Amino acid sequence: MSSYNYFPGHMMKAKRAMEEDIKIIDLVIELLDARAPLSTRNPDIDSLAKGKARMVLLNKADLADERSTKEWKEYFRKNGITAVSLDSRNRKSLRSIDDGVQTACREKIEKNKKKGIIFRPMRAMVLGIPNVGKSTFINSYAGKAVAKTGNKPGVTKGKQWVRLGKNLELLDTPGILWPKIDDDTAGFHLALIGSMNDEVLNRDDMARRFLREISAISPEILYNTYGITEEMSVDEMLFQVAENRNALKKGGMPDTEKAVSLIINDFRSGKLGRITLDRVPEHAGYEKDQEIRGI
Repeated sequence: MSSYNYFPGHMMKAKRAMEEDIKIIDLVIELLDARAPLSTRNPDIDSLAKGKARMVLLNKADLADERSTKEWKEYFRKNGITAVSLDSRNRKSLRSIDDGVQTACREKIEKNKKKGIIFRPMRAMVLGIPNVGKSTFINSYAGKAVAKTGNKPGVTKGKQWVRLGKNLELLDTPGILWPKIDDDTAGFHLALIGSMNDEVLNRDDMARRFLREISAISPEILYNTYGITEEMSVDEMLFQVAENRNALKKGGMPDTEKAVSLIINDFRSGKLGRITLDRVPEHAGYEKDQEIRGI
């Protein structure tokens, strides 16, 4: 599992800063990738957010299986966490967030009213591991480019406050991973969706494992996209992808290195269709999920 451990020094510094900032926060908004809601949860956030209102945003829902997303929303609801699915690039999908904030902060809002505090906006901290779309979400929600965005992990370097009307103030933070990822499947899924630097990963192993996993659960996806059949070996699958996409070397030999990049990029861009990697646990209870993951 060591190949999936990735915790640069700036992430540790960010975590320490968040431990201080959380003291003035009413609501913790955690962005997850809807394709891997369990794998993209940082267990450190549960201890950081203890005693705070909680809200989960299942981002990139347009790339995830719709039925699975509904199941994940129900899972979080059962565990006392307000969950909203969205595509942060689509402003129409952001409309449901305001209602979600009111639901998540209902208790705090009522307490403020009893104290005569009516017009103070809720202060929210936006958290999430790298590359789940935090900056894109903040920019879209605010309606202007207020947070730096990019498609590489760790683009947001420092904290930023963003005022959204009269009811909400957002504190952006850099994405952080936990220091040690003991669950091999979670690490694999994080690598696949791009939450780690590809330069420290074995992309060939990633693509081969992805082909085996998708072939087992949704073989029609590989057949419809590349013409891959279930009886093929992984090597044959790679050759088929290369030939299907005309990724050939001189002499007409399949370029498996290009095939690997095509497979990973096709998944990340949604060209393979809507895929959810994480399945909702059969049991209820987030604490048990952490235990299963070895965290």
